[in-house]
Amino acid sequence: MKIEYKTLLLDVRDHVAHITLNRPDAANSINEEMCMDLMQVSLRCDEDPEIRAVLISGAGKIFSGGGDLKAFSAQDNQLPYYIKEITTYLHAAMSRLTRMDAPVVSAVHGAVAGAGMSIAIACDIVIAAETTRFTVAYTRAGLVPDGSSTYFLPRIVGLKRALDLTLTNRIFSAQEALQWGLVTRVVPDNELLAQARAVAVQLANGPTRAFGVSKRLLHSGWSETLETQMENESQAIADIARTGDAREGITAFLEKRLPKYKGT
Repeated sequence: MKIEYKTLLLDVRDHVAHITLNRPDAANSINEEMCMDLMQVSLRCDEDPEIRAVLISGAGKIFSGGGDLKAFSAQDNQLPYYIKEITTYLHAAMSRLTRMDAPVVSAVHGAVAGAGMSIAIACDIVIAAETTRFTVAYTRAGLVPDGSSTYFLPRIVGLKRALDLTLTNRIFSAQEALQWGLVTRVVPDNELLAQARAVAVQLANGPTRAFGVSKRLLHSGWSETLETQMENESQAIADIARTGDAREGITAFLEKRLPKYKGT
């Protein structure tokens, strides 16, 4: 099923789905159409066996300035309804991207704010240009975070730092984000997309199902007891041992060659 995206660009090559937030004239701000597009494209990435890694970036000068406050203002008394509707789409997209097998890489530049920051830090690997600046932003407009940031932010940086960033809305640099674990690596601005794509292609050539199970195990470990989590690990590694990629990985190791994974 071919879907036309109003606010995104989608390019699928080398088993990588490159999603570009494409409202550059509006700071890639997130409105109802973008939330719907993100939900639809996340389903495509989860269902298409040709897609084995995802790369998310932003068109124009910045990654995303967050929610479209002009669209919010236009809703008047219907704003609570509107917010519930768009977060239904956005949160479905974030859940799908987080839990699907394909690893998700974000390549961020310029400003990363509000829901744009939520999307960025929820990705499995976050690559930032050197001049990137981050801010939580929500409470500056009298709002509260959405898009999964209250789940991921305190888990990554700790509760006190998460409170500091959320309540003060201070702007922080890519280097500080790297020190705190919010980004995976910082690269020169002119190398951002090339390096991020290289990472995505590398992941797309890996054992896709093992990646997916590993992602879900790491997330579930926050809320399980030690013994329950170890049993989950035991069941998961036994199940993954049935896959063709597991057999190929073991054989390649013993034969001292590079494995040729198929994502199966």
